[in-house]
Amino acid sequence: MIDRTEVLAGKVLIADDQPANVLLLERLLRGAGYRCVESTMDPRGVSELHRKNRYDLILLDLHMPGLDGFRVLQALKLVDPDGYLSVLVMTAHPGHEEHALLAGAKGFVSKPFKALEVLAQVYDMMELSLMERRAQKQSV
Repeated sequence: MIDRTEVLAGKVLIADDQPANVLLLERLLRGAGYRCVESTMDPRGVSELHRKNRYDLILLDLHMPGLDGFRVLQALKLVDPDGYLSVLVMTAHPGHEEHALLAGAKGFVSKPFKALEVLAQVYDMMELSLMERRAQKQSV
């Protein structure tokens, strides 16, 4: 089992092109006790950031200019094709959830955000991600 301290120490990346959303999510997560929260408003940099930092969870907006979240998901799969990719997509467009899950996302939250929903999803997905990493290490 993963304890709460371990979950709150997990690495989170927020990828959203809207500064207000990034600020809101950063404050929400840090206020809940998450200690390693980073963000980017450039979707083209998400894959490289993940390659360098191996985030435990990525919060990914689906609608960003230049490179949408679906293409970011494709690029992330290339970074770690055999690993467990923990991505929580965020969208204001109903109906994109199924497409996102088929593209590799593990969960989704709707915009506008509901704090309790975001925190519950983040905690659950972080816990699953950490358990998956632990299982991978033990099987080697």
